[in-house]
Amino acid sequence: MAVTTFAAIDIGSYEVSMRIFELSKRIGFRELDDVRFRLEPGKTVYSTGTLSMEMVDSICEVLIDFKRIMAEFGVEEWRACATSAFRELKNPLIVIEQIYRRTGIRIEVLSNAEQHFLGYKSIAAIETGFKKIIQKGTAILDVGGGSLQVSLFDKDALVTTQNLKIGSLRIRERLRELEKSCNHYDQLVEEFIRNDLVGFERLYLKERDIRNVILMGDFLTDTIFREERQDNIITKEEFMTRYEQIVHKSAQVLAEDMDIDQESASLIVPTLVVLKNFMDAFHAESLWLPGVSLLDGIAYDFGEKKKFIKSGHNFENDILVASRNIAKRYSTSKSHIQGTTDVALAIFDSIRKIHGMEARQRLLLQIAAQLHDCGKYISMGDVAECSYRIIMATEIIGLSTEERKIIANAVRYNTTDFVSYEMLKDEETGLDRSQYLLIAKLTAILRLANAMDRSHYQKVKGIKAVLKERELQLVVDSDQDISLELGLLKDKVQFFEEVFGVRLVLRRKRKM
Repeated sequence: MAVTTFAAIDIGSYEVSMRIFELSKRIGFRELDDVRFRLEPGKTVYSTGTLSMEMVDSICEVLIDFKRIMAEFGVEEWRACATSAFRELKNPLIVIEQIYRRTGIRIEVLSNAEQHFLGYKSIAAIETGFKKIIQKGTAILDVGGGSLQVSLFDKDALVTTQNLKIGSLRIRERLRELEKSCNHYDQLVEEFIRNDLVGFERLYLKERDIRNVILMGDFLTDTIFREERQDNIITKEEFMTRYEQIVHKSAQVLAEDMDIDQESASLIVPTLVVLKNFMDAFHAESLWLPGVSLLDGIAYDFGEKKKFIKSGHNFENDILVASRNIAKRYSTSKSHIQGTTDVALAIFDSIRKIHGMEARQRLLLQIAAQLHDCGKYISMGDVAECSYRIIMATEIIGLSTEERKIIANAVRYNTTDFVSYEMLKDEETGLDRSQYLLIAKLTAILRLANAMDRSHYQKVKGIKAVLKERELQLVVDSDQDISLELGLLKDKVQFFEEVFGVRLVLRRKRKM
């Protein structure tokens, strides 16, 4: 039986941690070791956008120690991820390169959407509890040092996920001076987060019935809620009892009561106040603390990709549902989006032999088709650019920043002239040549699919591709008059032929 030892490393806002896992098809994955070092990279980053030389030295020392531990356990592969503290650095590449040269560990800075998708996977790994809870309206709260991520579920479907910059460390640093002259620190925190909370309620909670809250991370389970409980579920009444016992105490007193360092204790009240206010907004009945963290999600993701784990939950569908909800927010035509998506995927599947793309690229095409018209909400005359801006400004759970850029550019060039790599690079997109070529391929397919539903009547019922030498015949199945669609395809065909290096011939299966 093949067994792999894997290490997951998280450089967070207030600690650097590592878990070592053993993975196999028989056991899935199980934890072998858990190591944490108390560091606060976010302390200076959130105020200055920089890391001190001393902090970089400390991170390197910890990572070198991690490498020693990994060698003892015979770790074969690892993944080191950084989150909001590194995302908000003014120049993260320089710091990442310096750390790599000194430790041999390459740090991957996760986008917010990637970070919380991995965290979400760690919860989904607890198959029974997760599936049972999300049948009712459920919110996942991930209170980090820099931000709070809120993900809403309804009937097993991910409705939305939003990031609010009200993490516990950020709140503490912003209110540090005010706290000294304030008798009611909890009220100060409530006032500080009120604007974000009210905005979230207005936009996302109007028609939602949220009964359950899942709390991500292990900070509270290691401090306030240490005792074991059946199913790790805490009722609202139990939470409020503990809240009243703690929220008026100083960090020094909390540190003594809980036998933790004062820096950790200083994060407890901001975290509790955020949780309490969101539970009130949701009218939640209970809080589930599964005791998992980003590290578990990193290991779960690795196990999935290496075929050690087969999840019963469809994570790809969560990404698509989130994209559909974005399209819905901008009042796109549901029937046209569906028609364009169906045609785009039919073309993609029919020409697999020539495009060289895989399942992940198919997902990106699907999302591009769903969002290609969202810019009409802002301007009917500049749809492409407005759609591009909306996608670039909107986080889509499960997608990296690079993937979102690829989708945004495919949507932009769906109806505007495609530019050279040099011109695209000048716009500081940060995309490499392989990503540029992927944008070209997705754009070529999206243009054809969009043109085939130009009338928004979904006339095309199916497409079959026949490749003969360097000629690709696309046989279009339709029982309606598609003269408009075929007549508007000439420039789309030219670009398609240029990208894929084949001569494209469009034929109709049957006429009216």
